[in-house]
Amino acid sequence: MNVQDAIATRRSVRDFLDTPVPGDVIRRVVEQALRAPSGGNLQPWHLHVVGGEKLAELKAIMRTRVQEAPTGEGSEYDIYPRELAAPYRDRRFAVGEAMYARLGIPREDKAARREWFTRNYQFFGAPLALFCSVDRRMGPPQWSDLGMMLQNVMLLLRGEGLDSCPQECWAIYPQTIGQFIALPPERMLFTGMSIGYADRSRPLDALVTERAPLADVAEFVGI
Repeated sequence: MNVQDAIATRRSVRDFLDTPVPGDVIRRVVEQALRAPSGGNLQPWHLHVVGGEKLAELKAIMRTRVQEAPTGEGSEYDIYPRELAAPYRDRRFAVGEAMYARLGIPREDKAARREWFTRNYQFFGAPLALFCSVDRRMGPPQWSDLGMMLQNVMLLLRGEGLDSCPQECWAIYPQTIGQFIALPPERMLFTGMSIGYADRSRPLDALVTERAPLADVAEFVGI
């Protein structure tokens, strides 16, 4: 698969098969992804990849935890701006409505939507989980480095016939996850990611989120 195809076919998958991911494959993907650009070569990221019995243990913990603390433990950074204005608010709303429409869950059925959302914390059935953390002393430029490295992971996964779902929702359970993966106090949990083989039989598999037109987000000067 070339880079263009990997970009075109990458999407946030929310239904996975339980087919195991070979250990050598995920190690190869992560090692290659670490070639991501990083200002000053700081490489501010740290990754934990969890599978097998340890992932089953975490899923069991989270089944209880989301009942005990359904709104989380308080994220250590703002996942979205506190005042999310148009057009960003509208884009977020549109993708949510498109997703729930495919699931057949109407807007007024808040309970069903909350129940479905909790599937995030079971990694949508994926056999692998990835967590990314960052040194607390790092600033916005280094956080942008995390995004480039994680994009490498997701595109390399496509090259291996795998899919993924990046999930910043894990940031609202920093205490539980920090304890589980033994994060040292100087590192902050940034995001999680589900990794595996997509279940192509599920309704969300056909969902492709829209992107803003090129003219709305890019300008070409002198070209």
